[in-house]
Amino acid sequence: QVQLVESGGGLVQAGGSLRLSCTASGSIFSISAMGWYRQAPGKQREWVAGVGSSSSTNYADSVKGRFTISRDNAKNTVYLQMNSLKPEDTAVYYCNADVRPTLSVRVYNYWGPGTQVTVSS
Repeated sequence: QVQLVESGGGLVQAGGSLRLSCTASGSIFSISAMGWYRQAPGKQREWVAGVGSSSSTNYADSVKGRFTISRDNAKNTVYLQMNSLKPEDTAVYYCNADVRPTLSVRVYNYWGPGTQVTVSS
């Protein structure tokens, strides 16, 4: 069984920073792509940023230059450093990962339960 758990969300003023973490645990053979999504009230879930197994990164235009995604493969953890936060960044942030469990030849996609980020104006 594989689980993803996010942490680091909270309330911050506009212009502030937060760092989200997401750790995968369980019977894991390998993790390929990892990423972050977010869902604001009344809106669809949207992709925010992704990082490959070789640490190549991609960002949504709305966060480019403000957010930085990184990963620590030894800890099965992905991070999202969020700077210059805006009220429109308010959302529940979800971690996502493609994981090959131990004793499996297949790769499965997993989601964390989400962490709330609220940016006040």
